[in-house]
Amino acid sequence: MADIEEEFDVPDFIEEEDEYDTQYKRSMKWDVEKGDFVCDGANRIMESTGYEAYMIWCFKTAQTERYSCLAYPEDIGTEMEMVVGEDDHDIAESMVERTVTDALMVNPRTESVSDFEFEWDGDELHFTCQVKGIEWEDVFQISI
Repeated sequence: MADIEEEFDVPDFIEEEDEYDTQYKRSMKWDVEKGDFVCDGANRIMESTGYEAYMIWCFKTAQTERYSCLAYPEDIGTEMEMVVGEDDHDIAESMVERTVTDALMVNPRTESVSDFEFEWDGDELHFTCQVKGIEWEDVFQISI
């Protein structure tokens, strides 16, 4: 039996930059209501502006349960499953406010998350909040 040795170069380790890029980058356009990409008449996926992409990121992050999607890092998503078993509405609202704020503030483009409003429909909790991006005059609303 022949002894085969292979030689290969080990790639250099690339360290992450300390400063995060805070520019709003273009992305694929997403339809929140349909839950799918937006396509033109030729069935090509359309592009959104950096601000639109950031708003969609905020909406999807607020709807994603943390640790439920292996493709996402551990700091992406909310912890809504903890809220489901809570009987006290005030505590549940406080938990939603904390987890959504924590999830959105992970992005260095987020300046603030505020003005939470809650509406209960039986056991269902619906909420809205205001999000402000850095270097952005206006706030936008997320409704879930």
